Amino acid sequence: MSALLDVILPVFLVIGFGYAAARWLGFAPAAVDGLMRFAQNFAVPCMLFRAVSQIDLGTEAAPGLFLSFYIGAFTCFFLGFAGARLIFGRDAQDAVAIGFACLFSNSLLLGVPITERAYGAGALAGNFTIIALHSPLFYTFGVIAMELARSRGHPPAHFGVLLLNIAKGVLRQPLVIGVLSGLVVNVTGLPMPGVLADALDMLVRAAVPAALFGLGGVLLRYRPEGDMKTIAMVCALSVLVHPGIVWLLGTQVFDLTVNQLRSAVMTAAMAPGINAYLFADLYGRARRVNASAVLIGTATSIVTIWVWLHILP
Repeated sequence: MSALLDVILPVFLVIGFGYAAARWLGFAPAAVDGLMRFAQNFAVPCMLFRAVSQIDLGTEAAPGLFLSFYIGAFTCFFLGFAGARLIFGRDAQDAVAIGFACLFSNSLLLGVPITERAYGAGALAGNFTIIALHSPLFYTFGVIAMELARSRGHPPAHFGVLLLNIAKGVLRQPLVIGVLSGLVVNVTGLPMPGVLADALDMLVRAAVPAALFGLGGVLLRYRPEGDMKTIAMVCALSVLVHPGIVWLLGTQVFDLTVNQLRSAVMTAAMAPGINAYLFADLYGRARRVNASAVLIGTATSIVTIWVWLHILP
């Protein structure tokens, strides 16, 4: 019970405050969007830059850490895709969007603060190591899968141009720029002037609370509507199956350290992120399922995260 009260609820209360402010206290949609743009385009990239620039890559970038997390993630994508197609009778494009929701956990806005509150800032190296590949890899995979679904499984004639456009789009994302810049500083050993480091650290301290508060305001827009069995499948794959696979692989196959196992499982245990809805909205597919899965999965994860905290060493 102490984990629920001391670790999980403070994070979700900040989300709840943002939800209440947007619903009852006059925090307008434009203000929510502005706050999220500040968090996602400026403060969070600074956080990723500082974290990645200071990671001991030789120690933390363990193949077992990546394989445990990403095998679990892609397994859930294919299970979600197959479930949408074979059980719920959705077409291939809907199934890709639904599978993407099973793939894309909210590793940054939820995974980082909960891991830090549970195990301390020193336990976050594995989280940031995973996050370094999270968005670029998943978005690239998701777009390719959707384009193949739209062309009935055959590579479209413009596939090379598509890949180039994907690469350009991914490399322009502020989060990716933050990660890549941090890697450059880490690998080259470039010195960081103290004044600049202090300024970045001020932005970093604002990143998580601003993002969580804004997330609450955004969730107000994602109201559950129908397709409850499909939504339940997405939530179950996201908050139970994905971390379950990671835990099994991390303990039985790859022999992860305690900190690596905590980072991998807690990152996997998070509900679908807002990007799951944004991807569905981009293609106009399975919007209702993905929007509702973000909201319901986030609420459900209050309990499931508590369970995983008790399972982990």
